[in-house]
Amino acid sequence: MEAIEAAGADIIEIGVPYSDPIADGPTIQDSNLIALENGMSLKKLFAQLEGFREKVNLPVVLMGYLNPIIQYGMEEFCKKCQELGIDGLILPDLPMHQYLEEFKELFEQYGLSNTFLISPQTSEKRIREIDEHSDGFIYMVSSHSITGAKSGISDEQKAYFKRVKDMNLKNPRLIGFGISDADTFHTASSFSNGAIIGSAFIKVLKESKNLETDIKEYIQSVIK
Repeated sequence: MEAIEAAGADIIEIGVPYSDPIADGPTIQDSNLIALENGMSLKKLFAQLEGFREKVNLPVVLMGYLNPIIQYGMEEFCKKCQELGIDGLILPDLPMHQYLEEFKELFEQYGLSNTFLISPQTSEKRIREIDEHSDGFIYMVSSHSITGAKSGISDEQKAYFKRVKDMNLKNPRLIGFGISDADTFHTASSFSNGAIIGSAFIKVLKESKNLETDIKEYIQSVIK
C-alpha cells in the first residue's frame, strides 16, 4: 500500500477474498483461491491492516461480497472498518433496496461510503437513482463482462462512457474492467474522473521479485 501511494495512485482498493467472486475473471479468481488456501479471512485481513493509517494517506476501499460480511456481522464489520480507517466499500452483490432499507444508516454511522456499479446495460433512470444514493464515486463497469484485461477500448464502449459523462452526475465516475495499460487508462480517464486497474495489477504482484520496485514501475508506466 505504501508503494502504491508513493508511485502516484489516488485511491487503493483492497479485494476481500471470497470463494465465488461472481464479478471477477480468472486472474482475480485465482488470487482469491490462493489467498483462501493460505488461510485468508476477514479477521486476518483486519489484523494485517492494523495501523496502516500511520503510513498510508490515500482513501482506501474494500471490495468484496456480502456472504462473508454477513457471517462476520455487518455492524461489527462496519465498526472495524471505521477503527482501521477504511473509507468505503464496494459490494457488487448488494442490491440497492437492501442497502437503503438495511445498511445505509449503518454505513453512515461508521463513516463508510458505499459504491454502486453501473454497466452499459444500466438504464438512465437507474444510473440517476444510483447517483442520488451515492456519496463517494460510481464504479462504471466498462463492458458487460467479468474483470480482466481486454485489448483496447471499443467505439461502443466510448459511446457508453460519453453517454454517462453527458448525464452530468453529481458523483465522480471511475471506469474499471479491462483497464490495464497507459492507453486504456488515459482513454477511460478522458471520459471520467479516473480508471481502476485490478487484474493487470494482480499479475504484476504475482510475477514480482521486488514489490516496491515493480509496483512503482507499473503504476508510473500507466499514469505517465
